[in-house]
Amino acid sequence: MKRKMRYYTRKQRLFRLQLPWFSSNRKIKDRLFCYIFEQDRKALLQLYNALNNTDYQDEQALQIVTLDNVVYMSMNNDVAFLLIGTLNLYEHQSTICPNMPLRFLLYLAAEYEVLVSKMGANIYGHELVKLPAPECVVLYNGDEEIAEEQYLRLTDAFSDEEGRKHHSCLELTVRVLNINYGHNRQLMERCGRLGEYAHFVAKIKEFQKAGQYTDEAVDNAMVYCMEHGIMEDILTPFWAEVKKMLLTEYNERKYMRMFRKAAREEGLQEGRQEGLEQGRQEGLEQGHREGLEQGHREGLEQGIREGQCLLIKAMLQNGVSVEKISEQTGLSRKEVIKAGKDVSKRSSRHKK
Repeated sequence: MKRKMRYYTRKQRLFRLQLPWFSSNRKIKDRLFCYIFEQDRKALLQLYNALNNTDYQDEQALQIVTLDNVVYMSMNNDVAFLLIGTLNLYEHQSTICPNMPLRFLLYLAAEYEVLVSKMGANIYGHELVKLPAPECVVLYNGDEEIAEEQYLRLTDAFSDEEGRKHHSCLELTVRVLNINYGHNRQLMERCGRLGEYAHFVAKIKEFQKAGQYTDEAVDNAMVYCMEHGIMEDILTPFWAEVKKMLLTEYNERKYMRMFRKAAREEGLQEGRQEGLEQGRQEGLEQGHREGLEQGHREGLEQGIREGQCLLIKAMLQNGVSVEKISEQTGLSRKEVIKAGKDVSKRSSRHKK
């Protein structure tokens, strides 16, 4: 029997729909990190407590508000939830992106738009609309070595080419934590599920470095973790789903690396072409300038020589001896005689 089409309001469409026939697909398409912490509220509350040094116990107080495909981009690996007057946005990343504050700003704008709509609040009214305070966190487990904890700020983007920052009325700070296995040990101890996840990912990387293909490395890491009681409650019943999520994630990373490499090569090629054209143009301009300068020098020298010859001829015609002219001009007798002959030759050519 075919299912009938159902109508959903705008509010319903903005939130992830927890429908029975949709849940299995979500498990496959989402990142493993997102799947773990959205499905297990106890683990998510444990992660919140570990990050904020709190000790909340009621996981039912958590309200998941993650949005799909927000503002031109897919951010499906994010986890967003409301708790105790805070709007918490967690994102798992394998690369450090300096534009994370801007991405979080766009995400927050979409979240607040939905929240205001749900509250039925009037943002043009006289009463202040109360909003949950945002907390933006990136949990990083890529291959690049970074500090245990660092912060990215939106105001870093408000700078000119020389690095001078412009005054801004707006700031957004993103907390970046290194969750590679062996880092932030206290955080891992306080949130056992995060420590297990970091250990699992580390085993995949270890098998890959040993020369295994990604598919084989994932299988071996899953077997290792189940044998050692690491995420066993997830890996045993959902082996196929977890493996598919991981392979999809690794394939996307591989594609993005290839895309970035192709973009770099294309940029280098364009840079070379632009450099050659610029060098050619600059060479032509420099050659033109040098030609003008050389012509000017040669013309000046020729004018001086011709003027000198005319002066020598006039002196000879007025009866000044060659010896006297040589003494006054510093030229030798031969040069004086030659100068007089050159003037005579040019004069006879003009008459013809």
